Amino acid sequence: MTIQERIAALRNKMQENKIDAYIVYSADPHMSEYLPEEWQERAWISGFTGSAGFVVILKDKAALWTDGRYFVQAPIELKNSEIELMKDGVDGTPNYIDWIIANIPNNGTVATNFSATSHANWQILNNKLSTHHIKLDNQNLIQRIWDNQPKPSENQIYTHPVERAGLSVNDKITAIREKMQTLGVTSHIIYSLDDVAWTLNLRGSDVDCNPVFLGFIYLTLDNTTLFVAPNKLNNDAIQQLHTANISVENYDTFIPYLSKIKGEKILLSPNTNQSIVVALQEKNDLIFDAAPGNLMKAQKNKTELAGFRTVMERDGVAMVKFLYWLTHQAGKEEMTEYSIGVKLKSFRAACDNFVGESFGSIVGYAGNDAICHYSAKEIGSKSVSNVGSILVDSGGQYLEGTTDITRTLPLGQVTEQFKIDATLVLQGMIRLSMVKFPKGTKGVQLDAIARMPLWLAGKDYNHGTGHGVGSFMNVHEGPQNIRKDMNPQELLLGMVVSNEPGFYLENHYGIRHENLVAVQLAEKTEFGEFYQFETLTICPFFKDIIVKEILSEEEIVWLDKYHQLCKEKLEKHLEGEVKDWFLTLVSPL
Repeated sequence: MTIQERIAALRNKMQENKIDAYIVYSADPHMSEYLPEEWQERAWISGFTGSAGFVVILKDKAALWTDGRYFVQAPIELKNSEIELMKDGVDGTPNYIDWIIANIPNNGTVATNFSATSHANWQILNNKLSTHHIKLDNQNLIQRIWDNQPKPSENQIYTHPVERAGLSVNDKITAIREKMQTLGVTSHIIYSLDDVAWTLNLRGSDVDCNPVFLGFIYLTLDNTTLFVAPNKLNNDAIQQLHTANISVENYDTFIPYLSKIKGEKILLSPNTNQSIVVALQEKNDLIFDAAPGNLMKAQKNKTELAGFRTVMERDGVAMVKFLYWLTHQAGKEEMTEYSIGVKLKSFRAACDNFVGESFGSIVGYAGNDAICHYSAKEIGSKSVSNVGSILVDSGGQYLEGTTDITRTLPLGQVTEQFKIDATLVLQGMIRLSMVKFPKGTKGVQLDAIARMPLWLAGKDYNHGTGHGVGSFMNVHEGPQNIRKDMNPQELLLGMVVSNEPGFYLENHYGIRHENLVAVQLAEKTEFGEFYQFETLTICPFFKDIIVKEILSEEEIVWLDKYHQLCKEKLEKHLEGEVKDWFLTLVSPL
């Protein structure tokens, strides 16, 4: 079926069920950012493959809302689909609920799949629609028209040993129960896939690039139950769960199980899917608050931080070998954006304990680098030669940790303006790397530091400066981030975040420099505790696109020290021409 045929089929189902508007969110029952194949409904109905965005289908029109990361990509993928792009956050773009209200009659019906809708989102939607006497209905229409919908993964679930996790399953569950008692609740549902995996020291592969599996945890003050496909648990996982006194029930019985619970005071995250709330709300007292394990997971312990440092050295070696190959073979052998990503994966795959990529590599060239989250396809990706610049954003999943790194580099001659822009982006990254901040500081308060060099030049970028990163876990992790949006979560010791300012000139070039950093204690003074960032990523930058005069002496010293660190960590693992080339990269600016 073409996109137009899929939309037509959906409209037929809407007409049969007297539905005026149908919302397809990009979500699954666990409110995941990256979805199992069988839950990629938004991508299926629209053709838009970005990780953020949702579609609203009306009887005679359709629209997709997405953020600034996809303003270039979305029009390309939506072409000829009849779906209008709504640029979320841009002046003049209507709120999607207001748009629905303006385009359907009062007393009409809006439907969505409650299993793929968070309670917080449902509340906002329902409250607005009800003021216009518009009904909000629970319907899963996509599954009724999606022929050959992928089946759920049957991949094995395996243990993440305490030697790498740093805390046992019992340690984690005890800490969560202590928080439950503080909140005065008797039970708690852990719904997020990475929280489930972290809590139980288990890993899987039900979602591409994310070592997680489909599962829910129902936790009381005395008992723990995991809802999962039991046949997926390997013997070590079964034994680990048994040792921790965790019972196992079938994944598909979760909602029926909840419908029988009564008289409990249940802690739910506001982002829990609405089907869970519906199953529990009549017979129980629901308390909506942040899931305790989510914040615990974000603060990496000493073992996890040591794992990050280990894999950064390993990943840095792979990156240097890859960058040498790319800069020396571009123009000499045939290569495309897609094949470059495949080649990069092969360098990482040669490393110890490599499990897979932490996300699909973003390799953008000749204008595609201006698409923030560009994904090169095997068919149709651009050929790459020794002309201009290229942006490579990639990462690896290793048993000890997760990496995410971006380097923008020249493959041939670049303009002076490109060098200026590349330097301004790097300057912002360096300034954020050097910052010292008091305990209690939030990411939004640091975001401007990375943007300031670009702002002073009248430029900016339409994505966050930093996101949390998991420990052999999802490459995007909350609750912390560094971005313009108001996020009340302060940056805490042990949190790992990315530092990745960028600049994008549509149809010309894109620039992004990215390292991962960890929050650590800087000093204690009479004014309290002050924190700083430890840079974790180990891989040099390309000095021949840096305009030295733009950088301050302090920034030059930081860059030279960083390159000295790269030399100390990576030189011993390199040899021959690769080593000689690397030593030129890490020489003082």
